[in-house]
Amino acid sequence: MTDSKRTGNGKTLNRIYTVLFNHFGPQDWWPGDTPFEVTVGAILTQNTNWANVEKAITSLKSRKVLNARALHAMPHDRLASLIRPAGYFNIKAARLKNFLAFFANHYGGSMKRMREAEVHPLREGLLSVSGIGPETADSILLYALGKPVFVIDAYTKRALVRHGVVPEKATYHELQELFHGALPSEVQLFNEYHALFVMLGKHYCRPKPQCSGCPLENLPARSGRCL
Repeated sequence: MTDSKRTGNGKTLNRIYTVLFNHFGPQDWWPGDTPFEVTVGAILTQNTNWANVEKAITSLKSRKVLNARALHAMPHDRLASLIRPAGYFNIKAARLKNFLAFFANHYGGSMKRMREAEVHPLREGLLSVSGIGPETADSILLYALGKPVFVIDAYTKRALVRHGVVPEKATYHELQELFHGALPSEVQLFNEYHALFVMLGKHYCRPKPQCSGCPLENLPARSGRCL
């Protein structure tokens, strides 16, 4: 990426951030009492809404088993029944079990040890866990472990495509590199920005867009427009 293109991207992304922050305010995302709880939530939130994840988290908390040792030792069927509200509970129980095995084998079940690991090998390790893709891995890195890794999701891509910032064919890696190359590598900035895109996607930039009143309604697009 040339310096001029990086500068242009930086200006555009900074403007979008300012507009969204002024409209929605601080999001204080990701909800969770501990880094481990945030990690579990990141895995459970795949293909469901947060309200369902909260019910599953509450189910684990009420039985005092929301810790790595208890969940790792728990039979699959028991875990699946406790996280049933999150949907796809058998699949998600398997994914949690896969993560917990990785967590125990590589970090002794310690979030502190995991946080101290270097980000690139840690990310590769998470991606090696069956059922954990880039978005989930990066959510764990950013929100649970405080690593400056920008999370890309469907909300983010949809908004950027509709406002002509990126092409429809842009990959996860290309979108992430856009943010990493154009913005300061700051955990709080990445945290807040991603959460603001989620709010934009939920309230305005839906599959069928609600453009009236959208905070980005008057944002000049480099190409195209809100579709």
